[in-house]
Order: sequence, then C-alpha cells, then structure tokens
Amino acid sequence: MATGAAGIGAWTKKLAEKTPTPGGGAAAAVCGAIGAAAGAMAAIYTTRKKDEETGVAEKARALSESLKQTSQKCMEIADEDEEAYAALQASWKDSSMTAEQKAKVEATALDVPVRLLKLCHAEALKVHEFIPSCNPNIVSDAKVAIHLMAGAGRAAYQTVLVNNPPDAVKAELQPLLQDLKSFEEALL
Repeated sequence: MATGAAGIGAWTKKLAEKTPTPGGGAAAAVCGAIGAAAGAMAAIYTTRKKDEETGVAEKARALSESLKQTSQKCMEIADEDEEAYAALQASWKDSSMTAEQKAKVEATALDVPVRLLKLCHAEALKVHEFIPSCNPNIVSDAKVAIHLMAGAGRAAYQTVLVNNPPDAVKAELQPLLQDLKSFEEALL
C-alpha cells in the first residue's frame, strides 16, 4: 500500500514491525511531509486582511502551495525509499545481476535520501525566510515545520551515509545540514 494511502496509525504500526520496509528512510520522508504540511498551514493563516494590504498574503499563498506540493512529494519519496531498499536488498541475494545492474540499484538507493535532504533544505529555507512575516498567532506552527523538515533532512543524511556515498556527495550535503542546524538554532 502506498504511504500516502495508508492511515498514519496503520503506517506507523507497520514501521514498528520486524520488516525491512518501511524503514528509516521512509520515516524521514513522512516526517518531512508532516513538517511541510504544518508550514503550509502557517502560511495560509497569514492571509488576513492586513496581510493582503501589505502584500504578505500573496507570498503566503505561494509558500503554502509550495509546501503542500512538498508534502505530497515527501510522501512519494517515502514510497520510493521502500522500493529502492527492497531492490537493494534483492540485489544482495541475486547472483544473476551484473555489476552494472547492482551499481544502478545502489545509485538509486543513494539518490532517494539525497533528494529528500535537498528538498527539506529548500523548503525549510523558505519557511525560515517567511517567519518574520508569519501571522504571530500561528508562528509556532511555522517553527514546527522547520524543526520537522530539519529533522527529516538529518535523518535522510543517515540513510545517505548507510549507502556509502562518495566524498563529493557528502561534501555537497554538509552545507545543507549546517543550514538546517542554523535555521533551528535561530528559533531556539
């Protein structure tokens, strides 16, 4: 069953079972989806009359829409993670696969959490920049969004590491992790 079609209770119950999928990568993606959804809510609540008059409401609506799309994309990434790990696990046992085929499976397993980290970083940055304009009555939800997306990004990085990334990939992702840390520290 697709992650997005499963109820959160049923999905977390499955995550807690002794099965290889869903696993940590999918959990990171679901966390990112929840964070993006919280940010979308905070943004759409920043469309009051005074927000319309200052022009903030237009930015808030655009951010809300972007975060809704990100939330959906994170749910898709959760499914991609499950598929990639299942394929990786199968490649360990399939002696008929060529080295090239195994390398492709391994590259996909690495690409999924890399994309999740980059997505969480990009959207957390947007929320971070929006905080000063956010409706003060709901700014805590925007902050929750940042914390959840930062956590999802760091969790995705753990999945990156288990896939033995090249040093260039780690070097590319380190600044994103630092940014996520700084976004959170600014809130605390």
